[in-house]
Amino acid sequence: MELEVLKRDGSKSGETVKLSADIFGIEPNQHAIFMAVRSYLDNQRQGTHKVKTREEVRGGGKKPFKQKGTGNARQGTSRSPVMIGGGSIFGPKPRDYSHDLPAKMKKLARKSALSAKAKEGQIKVVEDFTFDAPKTQEMAALLKALQLNASKTLFLTGKSDQNMYKSGRNIPRLNILPADKASTYDLVNNQIVLLQKSAVEVLHNTFKQ
Repeated sequence: MELEVLKRDGSKSGETVKLSADIFGIEPNQHAIFMAVRSYLDNQRQGTHKVKTREEVRGGGKKPFKQKGTGNARQGTSRSPVMIGGGSIFGPKPRDYSHDLPAKMKKLARKSALSAKAKEGQIKVVEDFTFDAPKTQEMAALLKALQLNASKTLFLTGKSDQNMYKSGRNIPRLNILPADKASTYDLVNNQIVLLQKSAVEVLHNTFKQ
């Protein structure tokens, strides 16, 4: 598959880049994508939820009211789960939700996500460029020129570039990452994947390892 390289003003540069069929042309494995996204979301969870059981709530040292004559059900302690302010039954406890996937499945999931984007025509390539300082207006102008200002876009750069990142971090629906750091979740959670020309080679080298 070959894609036209676009200039920053949205016009065609006359260059093309070839996308490897081993990365952008495989049959997407939906189960691998599902497992990778689920793993990513689970790993974001802190797992610090906690409620107190009847052993941990305050009070309960004496019988809340006498055994007979009140018309209420008998109670031996105010810490009972049926009492207001009592402990909870089977409540959540702190736990670790994180889990990892085999490296082969992670790689398959990322390749499947890229292939699905390519199959749906949701990948664009732009020429290499950088900013000498953070320039949000120029980044916004780029998205408008490429007709992406209304789309949730993942912009993958060839290398880590703080000026590029700072230029886009305040723009809604835009996420900027180095190409080798994008997860499966990042790829499927955006409508369009915008690649710098150098990012294509970075992706090719990443999946060769």
